[in-house]
Amino acid sequence: MDNNLKDSPLQISILVYQHLLITSLTLPIEMLRAGEAYAQGHAKTTQFRPLLINLIAKDKKPIQNRNGLAILPEYSYDNAPNSDLIIVPGIWRNPRPVVRANSGLVQWLASSWQTGSSIIGVGTGNCLIAEAKLLNGHPATTHWHYAEQFKRDYPQVLLKPDFFITQSERLYSVASLNALADVIVHIISQYYGQAAAQHVERNFSHEIRKPYEDQRYLEGAVDRHPDELIAQIQFWLKNNLTTEQSLTEVAQLFSLSYRSFTRRFRIATNQSPIEYWQQLRVQTAKELLASSNLSIQEVALEVGYNDQGHLTRVFKKVLSQTPSEYRKVVRRKLFGS
Repeated sequence: MDNNLKDSPLQISILVYQHLLITSLTLPIEMLRAGEAYAQGHAKTTQFRPLLINLIAKDKKPIQNRNGLAILPEYSYDNAPNSDLIIVPGIWRNPRPVVRANSGLVQWLASSWQTGSSIIGVGTGNCLIAEAKLLNGHPATTHWHYAEQFKRDYPQVLLKPDFFITQSERLYSVASLNALADVIVHIISQYYGQAAAQHVERNFSHEIRKPYEDQRYLEGAVDRHPDELIAQIQFWLKNNLTTEQSLTEVAQLFSLSYRSFTRRFRIATNQSPIEYWQQLRVQTAKELLASSNLSIQEVALEVGYNDQGHLTRVFKKVLSQTPSEYRKVVRRKLFGS
């Protein structure tokens, strides 16, 4: 970590305005604070950066919310601090009046992007980002009910209504609160590491969901890479988790030397074949643990590990918990037991 950044706070700004969806304001704050608290308790102090979370509005007047809660902005857009991350909450009902009433915030978003801020748009809050022309030529998503209106208002945006998450460099767009939670877990992993992200995910996820990387539409994504042979191998690996063949033998099946295979795989996917195969097995094991009554030993065999101990070692390394612990947590969330 840059020595100049060790003690400096991470500046998080959240836009606030009339008719915002208040859960898209409170949920990321609570999750980010939980990640911060975990990191502070588990990381070396020299590696910890505290969070400063600020509410930014067109002025500092209290904003009355539809549920009766008053929101008190700390800054107006003309004196807001530079931000590492900006969150643009969802908007109740038609977003057009809110966009028209907040041209100053739209301009601030555009200038903040130019100075290096990452931005997350939630549902119809993405209209403010689109109004700033930051999404022109890039993928985005929004609340399904306003997808057609979004297309008409912002025809230069590559709307992906079938995806709950899109990402274009530092621009994240989500269609729902669950998708927002998944992106915040991803952000926490970037700020505070995988252990902090997993801690937050275990405590805040309302349902069993695929990892962020498996849900998003990523502009220029490595999982949409042009190496057709590697894509074929990925498909084969997904459908042959229990194979006894080694990766060297898999490479030979596709007429590649192991060295060429690993080199091309890393170029195409930004990870090694071993890392990719382990990721597939862990994800499948998680799904089986959550949704089946198979024993831990049976789950291990289903995903290609020769015994329960092997699966347990991998789970503890990747998820910091055993398969049994994971099953208890996710079933408590799924069934309320």
